[in-house]
Amino acid sequence: MKKYLILILFLGTLPFFVHSQVVPTPKSHFGFDIGDEYMLANFSQTEAYFKKVDEASDRVKLVEIGKTEFGRSQPMLIITAPQNFPQIERYKEISRKLGRAEISEAEAKALVKEGKPVVWIDGGLHANEVVAAQQLIETLYRLASGNDEETLKILDEVIILLVHVNPDGMEIMSDWYMRNQDKSKRAQNIPVLYQKYVGHDNNRDFYMNNMSESTNISLQQYVEWLPQIIYNHHQAGPAGTVVAGPPYRDPFNHVFDPLIITSLDAVGAAMINRLHVEDKPGYTRLDGSVFSTWWNGGLRTTPYYHNMIGILTEIVGSPSPYSIPLVPDRLIPNNGTPYPVSPGPWPFRRSIDYSVSLNYAILNHAVRHGDELLYNFYLMGRKSIERGNTDTWTRYPKNAQAIQKAFDSAQKKKEAENEEEAYFGYRSGLPIQFYDSVYKDPSKRDPRGYILSADQPDFSTAIKFLNALIKSGILVHKATADFTVNGKPYPKGSYIVKTAQAFRPHVLDMFEPQDHPNDFLYPGGPPIRPYDAAGWTLAYQMGVRVDRIMEGFDGPFEPVAYGQLLSPESTTLVAASGYLLDARVNDSYLAVNDLLKSKVKVYRTSAEINGLPAGSFYVPASGKNALQAAAKSYGIKPVEGKGLPTGAKEVKPSRIGLYDYYGGSMPSGWVRWMMEQFHFDFRQIFPQEIDGGDLNAKYDVILFIGPGMPGESGGYGSGAQPKKEDIPAEFHHMIGRLSLDKSIPQLKSFLEKGGQIITVGAATSLAYHLDLPVTNALVEIAGGKEKSLTGDKYYIPGSVLEMHVDNSSPANFGMGDKANVLFNNSPVFKLAPGAALQGVKPLAWFGTEEPLKSGWAWGQQYLKNGVTAFEAQVGKGKLYAYGPEITFRAQSHGTFKMLFNGLYK
Repeated sequence: MKKYLILILFLGTLPFFVHSQVVPTPKSHFGFDIGDEYMLANFSQTEAYFKKVDEASDRVKLVEIGKTEFGRSQPMLIITAPQNFPQIERYKEISRKLGRAEISEAEAKALVKEGKPVVWIDGGLHANEVVAAQQLIETLYRLASGNDEETLKILDEVIILLVHVNPDGMEIMSDWYMRNQDKSKRAQNIPVLYQKYVGHDNNRDFYMNNMSESTNISLQQYVEWLPQIIYNHHQAGPAGTVVAGPPYRDPFNHVFDPLIITSLDAVGAAMINRLHVEDKPGYTRLDGSVFSTWWNGGLRTTPYYHNMIGILTEIVGSPSPYSIPLVPDRLIPNNGTPYPVSPGPWPFRRSIDYSVSLNYAILNHAVRHGDELLYNFYLMGRKSIERGNTDTWTRYPKNAQAIQKAFDSAQKKKEAENEEEAYFGYRSGLPIQFYDSVYKDPSKRDPRGYILSADQPDFSTAIKFLNALIKSGILVHKATADFTVNGKPYPKGSYIVKTAQAFRPHVLDMFEPQDHPNDFLYPGGPPIRPYDAAGWTLAYQMGVRVDRIMEGFDGPFEPVAYGQLLSPESTTLVAASGYLLDARVNDSYLAVNDLLKSKVKVYRTSAEINGLPAGSFYVPASGKNALQAAAKSYGIKPVEGKGLPTGAKEVKPSRIGLYDYYGGSMPSGWVRWMMEQFHFDFRQIFPQEIDGGDLNAKYDVILFIGPGMPGESGGYGSGAQPKKEDIPAEFHHMIGRLSLDKSIPQLKSFLEKGGQIITVGAATSLAYHLDLPVTNALVEIAGGKEKSLTGDKYYIPGSVLEMHVDNSSPANFGMGDKANVLFNNSPVFKLAPGAALQGVKPLAWFGTEEPLKSGWAWGQQYLKNGVTAFEAQVGKGKLYAYGPEITFRAQSHGTFKMLFNGLYK
């Protein structure tokens, strides 16, 4: 009997014994503990560990969610109790049904009882923020091996998605750091961007979804799983703190549900409370850090527009020795930082421990409040659908201003007519009639939907816009026949996006202008900088033609399956003597580049022909086969031509140089990706090559996008240049910076000999170095001296502005007479009298009207008649200067042509 009892006891404890023995510890795999000083695991090692744990643990399932830009597998680990896996697809289905809210409340409540909350925890997005990727390893081990009551309860009640969001970056950063045997020389000064094209901007791509990694992530979050909480790890916290987290400072965006804000409060309370219980000081929140919930486009901010609780923490920590700095103000406890941390040395391992604690705090919150998370997810979606089906007015700041303006106007009128009847004494509020004057005004309602007509000139770009929405889980409908709405006819194949859907906040945010409040430190003081952009309306940036429909409407519409990307319809060419490609269509340039590579001759027209604008492309009949392939692939619609148009000129590909520097430029990286997408051949060019001269022998055009031009400090990156002896020889050619004494003379010579230079944003300062007759328009005279405008007078963070365009210039072929452009405190110019006589002429400018379309623009009057773009003859060559960001994060398709037109001979 005793032997049997021992056997039963052994069998009962066997699962615990097997787990504790079989799941490999990080040290047994990597050879060191996660968080050891001077040690970083790379992605190859981490991926191998993920596979080992997957094989060893019945709590873990490793899946690939797609490939990275470098072709690596992007992993996601599904972690839950073993008994939950047979029903894992059912739990996913429940989360999707609740998130899309297309079910009755009764069904939703039943699903809440059956379902389990889904929590996404990621790491590694910004690869130089090394804590984030390393903590994934420790968190996986804890969840896969732990048999404590807390861990087992979490596994029973929660579905965890543990996701590595930048495998390429972890490999690049960790390999670079670990390459030195001398630990004291280990550093993170990598020579290239840590995500192939975009580096840090990989967290600016989550509504556009240009990058492979962004698409992989968005499809999981908004199409496949629809988690209720998304936790995005970053670093570093503000100086003098350990970690910044929720809740965040104002403003928050006006389009998403208020439950998002209060849910952030709840999750944030769980996080800070856990740290305090564990005697872990240094958590800061609210105005203790810079992070807000205004901006869309980040891995943790785009979820807000999908009724998901997006969590960001920024933590300190480094494998190299690090100390918490002494910041006296941070030592004073306040609501932002209730438990300040003492300054002094900070071990790397302690940051890992904090990160795991924060993960567990969120997971415990999901255990305790799982039913609320699931039901509130449904409730927010249901409310969104209801708002989309009824007259709804979003509480924008402009509406509050309109109420006050109406009251002030009425007050003045009454005072003028009869002082005794004037409105006085309304300290407790204004008469309700002024509320009604705005919030019952039909013209100020939110639209019920949007129609993208198939007959717009650049319909292929409209398709790309719709695909960005579809990747974000938006429901799109397609017209199966011609239809009419509000008396306007639309052709079959048009697309419809209705606001009566769960992710309505994201729909509004992509179509409607953002209305950022005036946000100053104090009245008359400096502006408080938004965390990222203030306005970004994607439909504006992409130049898509959209009809806003204010009433309910229907038609012969069929839904496109969630996540199913659209392809433009191909065109079959008829026999003709030649074909015309519309210059207004971005993909015409893609087709032209394919034709040129196939040795097909291509010409550009000099005048309007067959309804197509000047600058359109003519392809002779000999190019029919190549053109047919392009029409099939890209959906372009060639128009039959009748011989070579009068005045048409042959175009040839230019030899293009794209400027970059050691460490990598993100604006240049976005353009590198754009050039590849549109099949422009180019080479990267670095400062040493420019200083070496003889540029005309190698290049026809050189692009300078954003930072890099020398300034008073001697050039961009003056403090970040490594010594040759400290880096491998293959990167030596990247070292250096542009200089006034060496680089500018070579660029001037390149221009004078017939080369072209295109500058965008900060790089337009080259015009000043060339002594062209242009000056900064954003200045004032004070004390007889010219100085830049101060922030209390003029401030425009990233916002969408409208400018006038000279579309008769070949530089602007295919553009309309106005264009929406992303403006980020961008350069604005004033041309000197007689500038035209010196070969300088404007290409785009602001008019007399206020140009703001979306975002925040304080002091717009200073922009009146300011020149935003110009061309200048320099010897035999030309300089093109575009102050606004015409290539902004590869989102601003509406102004891509301004770059593309300069890339042909």
